[in-house]
Amino acid sequence: MPDLLAPVAVAVAAVLAVPALTGPGPTHLERAAIDPCAIVAVSVAPPSCPLPPALPEIAPPDAQGSADKPGDLLSLDSWFLTLPIGPAGDPDSIDQPELLDYSSEWFDLTSDGTGVVFRAPAGGVTTKNSKYPRSELREMNGEEKAAWSNTEGVHTLESRQAITKVPPAKPEVSATQIHDGGDDVMQIRLEGSTLAAQYADGEEQIVIDPDYVLGTPYDLRIVAADSRIVVFYNGEQRAEIERSGSSWYWKVGAYTQSNPERGDDPDAVGEVVVYSLSIEHTD
Repeated sequence: MPDLLAPVAVAVAAVLAVPALTGPGPTHLERAAIDPCAIVAVSVAPPSCPLPPALPEIAPPDAQGSADKPGDLLSLDSWFLTLPIGPAGDPDSIDQPELLDYSSEWFDLTSDGTGVVFRAPAGGVTTKNSKYPRSELREMNGEEKAAWSNTEGVHTLESRQAITKVPPAKPEVSATQIHDGGDDVMQIRLEGSTLAAQYADGEEQIVIDPDYVLGTPYDLRIVAADSRIVVFYNGEQRAEIERSGSSWYWKVGAYTQSNPERGDDPDAVGEVVVYSLSIEHTD
């Protein structure tokens, strides 16, 4: 077995052999007091030396956000927001440019300012074509509602997000959608602990995470092109859906898939946190 103390002895000897730049070298007593564990230059520490104290953890520069409102964190110029409040069948929406400075209990920053929280209670107001409430962004193209086709060009959404709360009776929330003029085309949807890309009006799905834990951030990338929808989850392709159409647009936020008729309390919420969000359309 190699002598693990040999490098220590060499290093100590080297240190003791170097004369001081000024004045006499160390005395016999001073040499005897030198602690080999304190010599930084050793390549292998003696087994008897105590471990050095752990360095304090240093938070990354962006761990504590400096944002004051959601529009400071996410680029909201290409969106409008639908809220779970307002007249029955006609929920309130926040348009441009008001959205850039808007925040409320349904659309606000996380306590540390690093994410945007979307909340929708099970008893919230719904659109006339839905039974379920939402706090959700809808893609815009300037002052017009966005409408594109995956038979032409490449349409990409990238987001870091986490689903943080679901209603207890029907624990289901949609966090990201491709929608068309009449219905959803594809949803990233959590049901219990199963996170899936659902399509065909919910009749078909491809599981992208079979054991999702609430509050776990994930990186999502969806590419709609060549009459397909490809879903990447934490950098890995998890789904490819043969689907094409027109009048498509992106939706992101908390679309709670429950209501009091499904057994949930009106105040039970679905909640999604979005840490980053970008969309791109290329020819």
